[in-house]
Amino acid sequence: MFIRQPTQRRGVERARLHSSHRPRRHLVRGVAGNTSGDTVWLFDLDNTLHDASHAIFPAINRLMTAYVARVLGCDDATASRVRVDYWQRYGATLLGMVRHHQVDPADFLRAAHDFPELADMVRVRRGLVAALRQLPGRKILVTNAPRNYARSVMAIAGIDRCFERVVAIEDMWVHGHLRPKPDRRMMLRLLAQIGVAPHRAVLVEDTLSHLKHYAGSGIRRAWVTGYLRTIAPSRPHVVVPAQDASVPGAARDAVTRSTLAAEDRQRVAHLAQERSVTLVAAESQDPTRAATTPQSQPDHLPRMRARVTNRPGYVDIKVQSMHQLLRRMWRTGS
Repeated sequence: MFIRQPTQRRGVERARLHSSHRPRRHLVRGVAGNTSGDTVWLFDLDNTLHDASHAIFPAINRLMTAYVARVLGCDDATASRVRVDYWQRYGATLLGMVRHHQVDPADFLRAAHDFPELADMVRVRRGLVAALRQLPGRKILVTNAPRNYARSVMAIAGIDRCFERVVAIEDMWVHGHLRPKPDRRMMLRLLAQIGVAPHRAVLVEDTLSHLKHYAGSGIRRAWVTGYLRTIAPSRPHVVVPAQDASVPGAARDAVTRSTLAAEDRQRVAHLAQERSVTLVAAESQDPTRAATTPQSQPDHLPRMRARVTNRPGYVDIKVQSMHQLLRRMWRTGS
């Protein structure tokens, strides 16, 4: 069940990157909840802790495309194709814009996350705060979004005191270069800074391609599927040209779906899987039917039925929500 947060809790601030490119510690005072145990949870934000696909991702998609169009002096259709190209080559539109067009990262992020009505756009599951507070272990938010946006979403969702710190894209500079997720150097550097061995950390993400990059790093990986869509609105895609704006909605949707299908055929298998394995029902916990995981599975993570189709080998656990993650931790006594 989703709940909409009250509009009086609005107030997203604009993001700014540190000109020095030096990471800073952004601690949350008075962290509430269960911080016992050795596990350190590294939580993504969008589509992991709240439903960004509902309104925020489509808005970001439009704002990013408009920004690229302004910089290149082109129409939206051309800007969308450029975004797709940069996303495929670098993993993020921002990195391509910085590399090829010398844009200011802070200006790009500010334009892409300018939401005066953010409180009306955030959707969270009822009980999220309680689930996070009961989940044992330290909790750190690690997001490729700008800090002020992340802080605002956390405040609206009521989870701002559940995390001991926020690591936003402003903090992801390594040796003078911006290295957002899924860069391994950035993540391992973060763990070294907070004095946590990789095997004690669990990365909780909705993005399969990010989780795959951290396979073999020692970091355990949890995949959250509850907010995924068959077509991810956050994904850059080619739009119908302006002169075809009169095309009926169904036809425009067909064009978009056709374009995305063509893109999928050109991508590696794990991205096609990410698109197809969506809105998955909770897996059976019947011990008579569930197969145990291999002996190499870390003891601290809940054991679950191994299903190659739905859970890639580089994912340690797959859940739909924080509530399911908490229940599994309770069942295994972790």
